[in-house]
Amino acid sequence: MSEAPYFVEIDWRGRAVRIEVQWIASERSSAPLLVFLHEGLGSLAMWKTFPQQLCAATGCRALVYSRPGYGRSTARGADETWGPDFMHRQAYEVLPALFDALRLDTLSEPPWLLGHSDGASIALLYAARFPDRIAGAIVLAPHILVEDLSVASIERARSAYLEHDLRQRLVSYHENPDSAFWGWNRIWLDPEFRDWSIEAEIGSIRCPLLAVQGRDDEYGTMKQIYGISNCLPQTELLELTGCGHSPHRDQPQRLISAITDFFYHHNPGDTP
Repeated sequence: MSEAPYFVEIDWRGRAVRIEVQWIASERSSAPLLVFLHEGLGSLAMWKTFPQQLCAATGCRALVYSRPGYGRSTARGADETWGPDFMHRQAYEVLPALFDALRLDTLSEPPWLLGHSDGASIALLYAARFPDRIAGAIVLAPHILVEDLSVASIERARSAYLEHDLRQRLVSYHENPDSAFWGWNRIWLDPEFRDWSIEAEIGSIRCPLLAVQGRDDEYGTMKQIYGISNCLPQTELLELTGCGHSPHRDQPQRLISAITDFFYHHNPGDTP
């Protein structure tokens, strides 16, 4: 069902970049495609078995990948810093380039996107920029603005990386953990990033949307998904009690059930 991860090369702003990708259930060539976009410290490997479980429940096929700087994809350069537009660049440049490299016709067969945290924000930005090239989106713990809670937790993550075992734990998921951690951590703690918001940009999203938030999320509050719902009336909300920043790890079965119901509602002929 799951193929071994391999590499695809894209041209990103004149630079050759290697992207780590994995297909799940690719033999279902006519099934809807679900693309997984990981969190700010995530990677292809950090999803673990969740993509396989979700594909089994929905009948989808899936594409999972590590963004540049993460997993086994091309690492961030030692002198490369990310600006406040780093998620925009992933949505507008890297993801379309990956689709092109894989020869996916997203106009005739628009994919579904499932993003977590920063990956969820990237999914929203893609859906807003390319409304005709997406079938629907599931966003877990999305960010549409910067909250004090988020910054405080990211400051604690910095201490955990420098003083405790966070770096060692990330070694299992990233070929270069410093690339992944500092790219994410430094921009989120940059004072210039405090005014970051995509509230004004997501209004053009037309696709079905499921927004999920844990009530015990240390990186964001309900303000995030309520803000999406206020802007986009088609949004379906899922609020999870006893759940932190990673619903797919904290409450996987409840999440899979909700996504399957959401997916079946919009694709009644494609779900087992």
